[in-house]
Amino acid sequence: MSKLEELIQELCPDGVEYRKISEISNYEQPTKYIVNSTKYDDSFSTPVLTAGQSFILGYTNETDGIYAASKDAPVIIFDDFTGAFKWVDFPFKVKSSAMKMITVNEQVTTMRYLYHIMGHLNFSSNEHKRLWIATYSEFNIPVPPLEVQSEIVRILDNFTELTAELTAELTARKKQYEYYRNSLLMKDNTIPTVRLGDICTTITKGTTPKAYAQSGIAFIKTECFDGTKIVREKLSYIDEDTHHNFLKRSILQENDILITIAGATIGKCAIVPKEILPANTNQALAIIRLKEGNLSQYIMHLLQSNLMKEYMQKSIKGSAQPNLNLQQLNEFCIPLPSFEIQTKLVSVLDNFETICADLNIGLPAEIEARKLQYEFYRDALLTYAATGKIISKTDRQTDRQTDRQTDRQTDRQTDRQTDRQTDRQTDRQTDRRV
Repeated sequence: MSKLEELIQELCPDGVEYRKISEISNYEQPTKYIVNSTKYDDSFSTPVLTAGQSFILGYTNETDGIYAASKDAPVIIFDDFTGAFKWVDFPFKVKSSAMKMITVNEQVTTMRYLYHIMGHLNFSSNEHKRLWIATYSEFNIPVPPLEVQSEIVRILDNFTELTAELTAELTARKKQYEYYRNSLLMKDNTIPTVRLGDICTTITKGTTPKAYAQSGIAFIKTECFDGTKIVREKLSYIDEDTHHNFLKRSILQENDILITIAGATIGKCAIVPKEILPANTNQALAIIRLKEGNLSQYIMHLLQSNLMKEYMQKSIKGSAQPNLNLQQLNEFCIPLPSFEIQTKLVSVLDNFETICADLNIGLPAEIEARKLQYEFYRDALLTYAATGKIISKTDRQTDRQTDRQTDRQTDRQTDRQTDRQTDRQTDRQTDRRV
């Protein structure tokens, strides 16, 4: 018999009480919001939050109206327009009145139990106002004794912690790759610097067609990008006449570099592969076509490096909408070693990117599996707490969780040893470049 079974049999053998969320929780309507809602800076200390997917919109130095959440006094922030919610245990500022700060009656329930159970609720609404008061607060939820709640929270938090570990590992891998890319591609006094336009035959862009077709010539938009790859399934299509006449300027060639020059995805890059030709594109993507003797893969790595990020920040500073024009792309100054050195640098970076890509395939898949696993156990445990029905599958798999965690720790130790060997190899190759 599991600990949860024992607690339920001991503390609530006759069933679990149901209560409205409004009876066990309270909410605070924010009265002070961030004033400079677009003047964020990562060097500032106070995050500005939203309950939606973005979560941290940016950081501010405003000190008035900070909500003093902490590890000892967490809150759940709730978007009254969408129903999205997040767990917050650090000081923050609010952008709008759409957010509610939820707390609980600790004599009856815990914050963490309410947080887990909010994700369990079957909720759908087309309304866009006062969802907490009108909808969420009216839900009846099982409220077992605090000891039972704590055991449910302990089990579910184990799953969320494992997901957080995997997410942190994925983030670390990406940062590791970016570090080596930036180190290898930094400006060097021994390497000549040129304008990007000096080594190109063309830097241009396309136009939005008057109409799309069901099939025909591939038409590439920014949403076709997955990392640095172009996904066939996301392509649009145009007819032959549009391609050869109306969009003649932007007919693509193999090894053209495409870079997003407008909007939230500015700076995303991909190289045009032979397999999708003939193809064309629109005005949101610039086309960079190099002269012979230069390597597209090398230039694309540069366009993703800190050199380009810093140049973009400088070029678009003060603009309401992020945007790079073709002249600014022409003026972008880059280090240009010999073709032989370009090839060696690309080999090092591509090898490292392949390692990261393999991990980026495996880790997100495992993260998604863990999320689904968490949702299954959350629903099963909360149903069990409410009904008292035994769910043996849950218990058996929960017991095996510790064994799997030990296995993963061993795997990660092996991975770290492999990483260190890879790091040393990359360092030696970096040294030889100079």
